[in-house]
Amino acid sequence: MGYAETLKALSDPVRREILVMLKSGKMTAGEIGRHFNMTGATISYHLSQLKKADLVFETKFKNFIFYELNTSVLEEIMLWLSQFGGSNAEVKK
Repeated sequence: MGYAETLKALSDPVRREILVMLKSGKMTAGEIGRHFNMTGATISYHLSQLKKADLVFETKFKNFIFYELNTSVLEEIMLWLSQFGGSNAEVKK
């Protein structure tokens, strides 16, 4: 996983919304697609970008593919971003 791919995937509001939806548990592409006014191909594209960035993974069960949030990658990104936060007490004169 590279930060560039992850940040690119996170830059799209639809993909961010998909991640929020997956926070509550596994979903199929059809279940995800019902929340958006877009084609199945477009949903598939967004899911492939999220998979490419390792933000989601898929598991197959019978005829269904379930998408699930990869929290370890999100935690790694949050840890990396946290280094840019700081205390105002540390301001140099």
